[in-house]
Amino acid sequence: MTARNGKSGRKSGRTKGAGGGAGKISYKEAGVDIEANTRWVGSIESAMRSTYGPRVCVPRHGGFAGLFRLDHDNGLFKRNYRKPVLVGCADGVGTKVLLAIRMKRLSTIGIDLVAMNVNDLITCGAEPLFFLDYLGVHKLDPAGLQDVMAGIAAGCRDAGCALLGGETAEMPSLYRRNEFDLAGFSVGVIEQNRVIDGSRVGTGDVIIGLPSSGVHSNGYTLVNEVLKRNKARLDRVDPKLGETLGEALLRPTRIYVRAALAVLHAYRVKRVVTGMAHITGGGLRENIARALPAGCDAVLKKNAWKPPPVFDALRRLGISRGEMLKVFNMGIGYVFLVRPHFAAGVVRVLRRAEEEPIMLGRVTRGRQRVRIQ
Repeated sequence: MTARNGKSGRKSGRTKGAGGGAGKISYKEAGVDIEANTRWVGSIESAMRSTYGPRVCVPRHGGFAGLFRLDHDNGLFKRNYRKPVLVGCADGVGTKVLLAIRMKRLSTIGIDLVAMNVNDLITCGAEPLFFLDYLGVHKLDPAGLQDVMAGIAAGCRDAGCALLGGETAEMPSLYRRNEFDLAGFSVGVIEQNRVIDGSRVGTGDVIIGLPSSGVHSNGYTLVNEVLKRNKARLDRVDPKLGETLGEALLRPTRIYVRAALAVLHAYRVKRVVTGMAHITGGGLRENIARALPAGCDAVLKKNAWKPPPVFDALRRLGISRGEMLKVFNMGIGYVFLVRPHFAAGVVRVLRRAEEEPIMLGRVTRGRQRVRIQ
């Protein structure tokens, strides 16, 4: 296994001595090439460094852990917390990995990985600080996996967090040839008195949505199954999509960190955002409900937005609209619940952040349900 920390990015693994039995065997013969791992460490160092800011404390080469300053006094980057609360998330991209492998396009799956974590993290108002990744492979293939790492680094730069370390595990006995899996872990911070947990959501609050780029990174077990049953072509341009189905399905998950922080920074004193939700597996109903307190419903206007064409393509392949509403984001990737008097101001902030906010509906009295009507 190869861990990635600090300046060096990753430390090389160690080979245990062979025991008794019929002849000696090396780690390489068992399926793990330590020399290849060491070369892999060097090849991704620049990608990791590209995410470092002044808060990363760079240790000596080959360190066992990454270091990050919470409080710091570096000029423009000065930031000191009074009552900091650390926030942690862990997530993966599921079976979207299989689609990326099938299409031999690994350059965006790393962005998905970062997005799935940091979008969850910011729902409580936290600022992402750093990110860690885990990559489990059958066999280390630097050429292909460098695309994955480049995507992770790109996602971290977009989210404003440091790629502080990680782990690469070469395990041919666990993963099939040409297959891999990846998971991510993000850590953020927020002042205790600024935590957003949905408890302040009230009737009349306005629900504002941000568009998704497509399917994002949920429901791909269903996507892969419907593709298999229809023997769908992924490399043929669909006139209704304006691109191939494969390209539409691999479009990376949007990262909403800058938009969310723009709103929160615009209202440093007044707490105008009462709740936020990242629309992942379970769709709009399940995820917005997680931001509602007892006694409140969210009522969404079904004609307030139009889902991207990729969802029509999936419907034509045999997934009903009802099922898609239960599984997919249907074109809305992130949601703000906002005090009604400040909704117009929040929309202006989001537009300045180059977003296209959508007025989805309002909060009413109810029983923590989300209704689309």
